[in-house]
Amino acid sequence: METHTGDKQYKCTECNFTAIRKEALKEHMTRHTEEKPFRCDTCGFRTAYKQSLSQHMIRHTGDKPHKCDQCEYSATTKDRLKRHTVKHTGEKPYKCGECGFRLAYRSNLSKHMRTHTGEKHYKCTECDFKTSLKDSLKRHTARHTGEKPFMCDKCGYRTAHKTSFSHHMTRHTGEKPCKCDKCDFKTNTREGLRRHKAKHIGKKPYTCGQCGYRAAEKNILSKHMRTHTGEKTYKCTLCEYSSIYNRNLVSHMAKHTGEKPYMCVECGYSTAIKYNLAKHMRTHTGEKPYKCSLCDYSSTRKGKLDIHVTNHTGEKPYKCDECGFKTADKHYLTVHMRTHTGEKPYNCSFCEYSSAFKQSLVRHMVNHTGEKPFLCEECGFGTASKSSLIRHIRKHTGEKPFKCDRCDFTAADTRSLKRHKVKHSINKCM
Repeated sequence: METHTGDKQYKCTECNFTAIRKEALKEHMTRHTEEKPFRCDTCGFRTAYKQSLSQHMIRHTGDKPHKCDQCEYSATTKDRLKRHTVKHTGEKPYKCGECGFRLAYRSNLSKHMRTHTGEKHYKCTECDFKTSLKDSLKRHTARHTGEKPFMCDKCGYRTAHKTSFSHHMTRHTGEKPCKCDKCDFKTNTREGLRRHKAKHIGKKPYTCGQCGYRAAEKNILSKHMRTHTGEKTYKCTLCEYSSIYNRNLVSHMAKHTGEKPYMCVECGYSTAIKYNLAKHMRTHTGEKPYKCSLCDYSSTRKGKLDIHVTNHTGEKPYKCDECGFKTADKHYLTVHMRTHTGEKPYNCSFCEYSSAFKQSLVRHMVNHTGEKPFLCEECGFGTASKSSLIRHIRKHTGEKPFKCDRCDFTAADTRSLKRHKVKHSINKCM
C-alpha cells in the first residue's frame, strides 16, 4: 500500500501541509474552512474532528476505562495512559541530536527541535502571530474569536483551553494526579511537578553570560535574557503595552476585558492568572511548600524562599549599573530602576494618579472603591492588600519567620529585621 512507503501524496492547496492519508488531509482542511461539523448535544461544544468529540464526551460521562497498574491513575484514552506510564519507568528514548536533551515522547522531541530551527509554521489568519506549537496558536486564536467552549457544570467557569479546563476541574475534585517519584509531594499540574522536581535535581547548567544567573532549564534562561535585551515579545492588541512575560500580558488584558476567570471558592478572590490563584489558595490552606534547608523558614512562594536564603549566604547577584545598588531579588532591582527612569507603570483608572509600585496603586484604589477584600477571620480587620493581611495575621499567631543571622532575634516582618540589623552595624562602627 502507498501509505506504507512514507510518501505524503495528499497536499493541501492552501498551505504546505502534506499527509499520507486522505482522511488526515480532510481533517486538516477544516482549519482553513473553519468548519466544525461535530457538536456535543450536552453543552454545545463544536469541533472539526470526530475523535475530539468522542474524547470531549468522556468529560460528561466521567468514563476513564484505561487504568495504571502501578498507581490509582486512570485515563480516558489508551494514549494518555501510555504517556502517564513513562512517569513510573523514567524512560526517555528520544534524544535531541543538537544538544543531547532527552524526552519521553516523540511528539515532544519534534516540538523541542523547533527551538533549534526557529521554525514557526502555525500562523494566525487574523494577525502576524506565528508559533512553533499548535496549542499556542489555539490559545492565541481564542483572543480573536472570544470562543470559550469548555464550561464547568459546577460553577459556570468557561475557558477556551482544554488544559485550563482540566486544571480547573481538579479544584472541585481535589485531585492531585501529578506525583513526585522521590518524595510525597503531589500537585494538580505538570508544571508544578516540574518546578518541584528541580529541587531534587539541584542542577542549573544554563548560565547567563551577562550577570552569571543560572537556570535549570534553557527556556527559563531565554526568558531571563530578555531582562538584558529589553525584548518585549508579548504585546497588547488594544493599546501600546508590551511585556517580557506572557503572564504579565494576561494580567494586563484583564484591565481591558475585566475578565478574571480564576476565582477562589473560599473568599471570592478572582484573578486573570491561574498561578496567582494557586498562590492565593495557600493563604487559606496554610501550605508552605518551599522550605529552607538551613533553618526552619518556609514560604508559600519560591521567590520568597530564594530571597530568604540570601540572609544565610549574603549573596546579592542583581546590581544597578547606575548607582551600584545590589539586591538578592531581581524584582527589587526592576522596581529600584524606576527611581532612575522615573517610570510609573501603574495607573489609576479613576484619576491621574500613577505609581512606580503596584502596592501603592492598590492602596490608592481603596480611596475610590472602599474595597477591602482581604479579611482577618480572627478580628474582622480588612485590607486591600494580601501582604498586609498576612502581616496582620502574625499578630494573632505570634509567628516571626524573619531571623537575624548574627543573634537570636526574630521578627514578624522584614522592616523590623532591617531596623534590628542596623543596631549590629552601629555597634560594629563604635
